[in-house]
Amino acid sequence: MAPTPKIVPADPQAWRQGFLNLRPSVVPCPGLTMQSWAGMHEKCVDFLDRWADEAAGLGWTTLDLFGVHPEAGLIRPDFCGGIVMSGDKVSALTANRIAFVNTAHYRDTPGRPTGAVPIWLFGR
Repeated sequence: MAPTPKIVPADPQAWRQGFLNLRPSVVPCPGLTMQSWAGMHEKCVDFLDRWADEAAGLGWTTLDLFGVHPEAGLIRPDFCGGIVMSGDKVSALTANRIAFVNTAHYRDTPGRPTGAVPIWLFGR
């Protein structure tokens, strides 16, 4: 039986600490290239600076935002959180929707699998 993954609480400070421990020069999981990771890292830092407090207040969780499959990373997008799935900066946020320039992510999508881990805990 696989160990229960460590879950970081829905806390903007914990998100910042966990994410900012990731180096922009080291791809953290499968499904990313160096180029896509560099862009994602920049957009995630922008989200943390501009939207994290509001997201937590609206009830977004760590996995809603930063979740990835514990073994396949971003190769399994059905496990992924909204922030790690988009290559764009957040343009709007509601209780159930994150809008990006050309796409949106809904956290209440039926049938989403469970068992994701925050990207900063991938492989641990």
